[in-house]
Amino acid sequence: MLARLVEPKQGGGFLSRIFSRLFRRRKRIILGIYGPVNSGKTTLANKICMDFVGEKLGTVSRVPHETRTVSVMENVSLRLKNGSSLVMDVVDTPGIAMRVTYRSFLRYGFKKEEALERAAEAAKGVVEAIKSMERVDLALIVLDSTKDPTSQVNWVIAGNLKARGIPYIVVANKIDLPYARPNRVEKAFSDDLVVKISALRGDNIESLYEAIAEVASG
Repeated sequence: MLARLVEPKQGGGFLSRIFSRLFRRRKRIILGIYGPVNSGKTTLANKICMDFVGEKLGTVSRVPHETRTVSVMENVSLRLKNGSSLVMDVVDTPGIAMRVTYRSFLRYGFKKEEALERAAEAAKGVVEAIKSMERVDLALIVLDSTKDPTSQVNWVIAGNLKARGIPYIVVANKIDLPYARPNRVEKAFSDDLVVKISALRGDNIESLYEAIAEVASG
């Protein structure tokens, strides 16, 4: 499944500026969480929602493409230690992959028929994730910092967001793991804002919340 880069819409700059001012005035945004398979997107979505709502948004699993549809938690009120706040609709998306094959599910004990069904759902989920970018105001690109950050899928995600004019923060996740190399993420995305965290343990999560609030405020 190839995720297609799209061209930015012409003439959208003026309207984008108007909507941006409205969002800043209302302090409300739609936050989209994107990334490759098993990078920790749902773990991060759950962390955000648990911190500010007390409920989890999705199910976390070792199995690839466990999240196969877009999930939304509305009215998440992000509150910072300095007293500022931001109301968000948090959008957790399926992992984006360049290719989805049923064979990847066979390794986890699924029978062929179920593996084929999951692969089809996962492929639809990739398309749904890309389409969901049309309605978000700010995105998080969640990367597993134990893996090579220069993979093609990461550039596809960033490219799609840039083409749509959507600001994003690169999240170097899983810094709690022994083979984590978040500095490689910083180097690969040297022109972007990179925040290093462990979504699982909550390491440095306050820095991410501050970054979200800062970027959202324009």
